[in-house]
Amino acid sequence: MDDSEPKLLQRILDPVLGFFENIGTTVSLTFQTVAWLFRPPFRASQMLAAMDYIGVQSVFLVGLTGLFSGMVVALQSVAALKQFSAEANVGGIVAVSLMREVSPVFSALMITARAGSAMAAELGNMRVTEQIDAITTMGVSPVQYLLSPRLLAGVTMGPLMCMLYSTIGMIGCYIVAVAWLGGDWGFFLRSVHDFARPRDLFMGLVKGAIFGFLIASIACRHGFFASGGARGVGMATTRAVVESCVAILVANYILTQVMLGDI
Repeated sequence: MDDSEPKLLQRILDPVLGFFENIGTTVSLTFQTVAWLFRPPFRASQMLAAMDYIGVQSVFLVGLTGLFSGMVVALQSVAALKQFSAEANVGGIVAVSLMREVSPVFSALMITARAGSAMAAELGNMRVTEQIDAITTMGVSPVQYLLSPRLLAGVTMGPLMCMLYSTIGMIGCYIVAVAWLGGDWGFFLRSVHDFARPRDLFMGLVKGAIFGFLIASIACRHGFFASGGARGVGMATTRAVVESCVAILVANYILTQVMLGDI
């Protein structure tokens, strides 16, 4: 048998096996992280610090992107609705779009870019400098001390950032549709009241929580198991950001189809 055949087979199988190994490692570590959430000692200071880093420090970035997202969606919607003389409905259409899709997805991507990358880099740096090993030596679970607060903070702050994005986005929509293009503010508010439903807000909040869970799980997995010095930390951070973004978009489609009752 030609020696090249086993090597070719190995080249084909290695990425597949690596993909499933990555998923298995992430799921296993996430289960451990969730289990440690319910075991004392409960470190409130770590939790608050993680919430501040993931949520509070992301407020400006999320608000800024939300403002311009609302403005551009309003601008495009007015241009399209003018063909049917229905531009008075722009407020309701933008509100539904923001709450259902734009806010949870874009706020999660902003959190990934700012907090998810930093979490992976921080944990990776702690791993390669043996700080995580030192925590274990002191008799403290590094999963409970480092990962559980970040996971809970991601789930908690995801929906809050989604609400902030929607709120600022609607302000941007109002600026364009009413203040700039001269639309009637009464029709604007009426369309929001007629189109938007609590179900739309609920959909966005659920997505925000799940996306926050995915971001924290993936970022913690890659940072926690980083190796290879500074280069390894950089690669782990890159993988964490890329995989988080892909997971958000895939999960968004699945959640949308489930919540809309199409399956």
